[in-house]
Amino acid sequence: MAALAWALGSLLLGAGCGEAVDPSPPAAELPPVTDPTPPQSALSPVAPPPLAEPESAEPPPIQVSNLSEAGIWVRLQQAEASYVVLLRHAIAPGTGDPANFRLGDCTTQRNLSETGRQQAIRIGAAFRSRDIVVSRVLSSQWCRCLETADLLDLAPVEPFAPINSFFQDRAMEAAQTSRLRQFLAENADDPGVIVMVTHQVNITAISDIVPRSGESVVFQVGPGNQLELLGRLSEPSG
Repeated sequence: MAALAWALGSLLLGAGCGEAVDPSPPAAELPPVTDPTPPQSALSPVAPPPLAEPESAEPPPIQVSNLSEAGIWVRLQQAEASYVVLLRHAIAPGTGDPANFRLGDCTTQRNLSETGRQQAIRIGAAFRSRDIVVSRVLSSQWCRCLETADLLDLAPVEPFAPINSFFQDRAMEAAQTSRLRQFLAENADDPGVIVMVTHQVNITAISDIVPRSGESVVFQVGPGNQLELLGRLSEPSG
C-alpha cells in the first residue's frame, strides 16, 4: 500500500509541475512593442495660415477741397489723375417720377423741357471750349439723363445702372452708392475725365451736396477708394 501511495503521489506531482503549460507565446512570436505616444513633432501645434486682412466695412472718408470753379477746370484740363464729374440731368419739370413710370418708355417719364435741352447743349460746349477731353460719358437709364448725356456730345453714351435714381426706393441708396464707389476705385489708375449724368439723390448721397439741374459735383479719385471732393460746377449761363 505504501508503495502504491508513493507511485500515485509521484504521478500527480509530475502532472502538476513538470507538465504545466505556459499560456504565453514564445518571446520570438510576440508582436513588437510600440510606443503609444506619437513623436514630438506630431504633438506640436500647427500654426494656422495667416488671416487675410479684413476689408473695411466703411470706405475712407472723403477729403473736401472746395476749389473754385476756375481751379476745378484747370484740374480737368490737366487730367493728370482720375476725375469724375457727377452731373445732375438738365431741367425736366416736375418732381420724382409719374405713377405709371416704366424704364425704357420715355412717354411714362419726366423728360427734358426745351429749356433743359438748351442747357445740356451749353454744358457740353463749356467742356469743349476749355479743351476738356472726356474719356467716357455714363448715364442713368432714365430718359431725362440719357437725353442730357446725348446732348452733351462729349463721348458715346453708356447706360450705367448704379447711377439710376432711387428717389422712389431709398432702400437702394446704400447699395448703389457702394457700387458707384467700387466703380470709381476700379478706375483710379486711369487718368482722365469721366462724366456721369445722374440724379440729385445720387449726387447728394455721395457728396452731401444738393445740386440744381445742370450742376455738377467733381471728384478726384485716388487709390484705396479715396475720393477728393474738389467742388461744384454751376450750370453755364445762357
